[in-house]
Amino acid sequence: MSSRPAPLRQVRILDEFWSPRIRQVREVMLPHMLEQFRSVGHLEALGGEWSRDGSPHPFWDSDIGKWIEAASNLLVVTDDPVLAAEVEALVDLLETAQQPDGYLNSYFTTVAPERRFTDLRDSHELYCAGHLIEGAVAYAQATGRERMLGILIRYVDLIEQTFGLGEGQLRGYDGHQEIELALVKLWRHTGQERFLDLARYFVEERGTSPKYFDQEVAERGGPGHFGIGFPGTRGELETEHEYFQSHLPIRQQTKVVGHAVRAMYSLSAVADLALADGDTSLGAINGKLWQNLTSRRMYVTGGLGSSAHNEGFTSDFDLPNLTSYAETCAAIGLVFWAERTARLDPDSTYFDVAERALYNAVLAGASSDGTAFFYDNPLASNGERSRSSWFGVACCPPNLARLLTSLGGYSYSLSDGSGAGGEDGDAHVGAEPFTVTVNFFIGSSLRFETAGVSVELRQRSDLPWEGRASLEVCLEGARSVGLELRIRIPDWAEHVQMTVGGSPVPFELRRGYAVIRREFLDGELLEIDLPFAVRRERADPRVVDAVGKVAVVRGPLVYAAEGVDNAHPLDEVPLPSACSFSAETDAGHPSGPLTRLIADVDQATRLTLVPYFSWGNRDQGEMRVWLPEEPRQEAHR
Repeated sequence: MSSRPAPLRQVRILDEFWSPRIRQVREVMLPHMLEQFRSVGHLEALGGEWSRDGSPHPFWDSDIGKWIEAASNLLVVTDDPVLAAEVEALVDLLETAQQPDGYLNSYFTTVAPERRFTDLRDSHELYCAGHLIEGAVAYAQATGRERMLGILIRYVDLIEQTFGLGEGQLRGYDGHQEIELALVKLWRHTGQERFLDLARYFVEERGTSPKYFDQEVAERGGPGHFGIGFPGTRGELETEHEYFQSHLPIRQQTKVVGHAVRAMYSLSAVADLALADGDTSLGAINGKLWQNLTSRRMYVTGGLGSSAHNEGFTSDFDLPNLTSYAETCAAIGLVFWAERTARLDPDSTYFDVAERALYNAVLAGASSDGTAFFYDNPLASNGERSRSSWFGVACCPPNLARLLTSLGGYSYSLSDGSGAGGEDGDAHVGAEPFTVTVNFFIGSSLRFETAGVSVELRQRSDLPWEGRASLEVCLEGARSVGLELRIRIPDWAEHVQMTVGGSPVPFELRRGYAVIRREFLDGELLEIDLPFAVRRERADPRVVDAVGKVAVVRGPLVYAAEGVDNAHPLDEVPLPSACSFSAETDAGHPSGPLTRLIADVDQATRLTLVPYFSWGNRDQGEMRVWLPEEPRQEAHR
């Protein structure tokens, strides 16, 4: 059974945990980022009137695209004339910046117009184009205004003419993947097959021989934006190609390698193409790479990328704590990939991973007040780490904003072929009942129509603090409706029960989803009990930095110890199996009311732990996710 994300227009997030964070995006993050765009120079560069020292950054246009996408996601569900006007002002700049042939890139137009498309490896032209395309599609879907979409389609026309297998075309691809998945979105929105064809070209051409980046360097006859070699590659040819995932064609790859964000965007596009083409062989490659990543190269928090040297992967089970990179954008990319892979292969494990990343590695990327950010997310700190208000390459803040404002589309999937209908979500009568898949437990409402009946599915959730949720079926024009609900049973849940009116509801467990097919009455409330307890997780013994240590997990949350809460050096406080945990509400934490854990180590020692996402919001100090399970050897001497 194929499925697709619920359209944002049909979902409203109404959740005690997530709603304040989404509201913070509108009230704090977006204004903060827009002010940074003004002060740093993004808008001036886009306007083509650069008068500052130095030059614009090649990646800046991507920040604009992501900001517009986040704003558009909000405009889907909110009438906000001020926000709409801010987007229109940015579209004005884009329209002015576009060249007569359709080219659109503020760096090259301002600094080096003669070098267009000569430094794909380093300068991110197609990456920037991709984020602008995604922003344009989101804005058109939110408002019906297609001026920005027209601007970007003219740019894609030029890209389509420039790249490909035809005579006189460049057989190139971008150093940082992004345009591939953006083109799939453009295809879905417009129905124009040529955009899907171009996405397919970029995915399939990558890694073929001769290596395009080698040819590009030779033909250019000089260094790219980052010099002769790329930072993190040390000039080693094969390592350099792995950094860009261009060492082999995608169908020959067996490991997730290189720069972590690029890998996640690339694999999201791979899953997109497998879905669009019904390509089972590409889907199988996608599944093998997923297994490699999640079993050997992923942190307990859902973080990705063990090394700052290449902002990415090294070798299997190399997952250091103090020096972990785990870029916020990589965890966001993992959520993108997981959602697409779940549609390819409807198993709950993909959203288990997405949930782990979302609540931990993603959320840790922003401060509690929404004005400071982590670029990388270590699993340990000796007190030297703190969030920054901005970065020279500020990809993470707008990326976080666009993910948070699109959570509705991740929370539910609607089936195709059983009444899911087209892009507007309207349903049609089919042989099978309309199917709704509940992926995330987030308080929300989902509206759809099936068999002539308007349905609102209202979800209430106590996550992440307690394992309780409910689904209320509200109908217009009928007393009952036939539905199939597929409800994810998280890997952390124990002894799940579902009831209606206090009576157990039987369900079929199918690949980690509780499947309930029945005639639902108007107002019927399905209560879902997902009990969880504090768990100790141990890493594979080949993860050297976690040997003899445990991570403390409760529900979807990974916990961390901070020096501000604990008097003893954190590496000296063990968590033996005999110690007990109690949960307490901390109503005064900067991250909002949260559940902290108290470990009674012995009669004299207690250890306080807080959710990992909340660390670093108080006094700067020590932090540890992996904690020793037994006292240090020296303690017995």
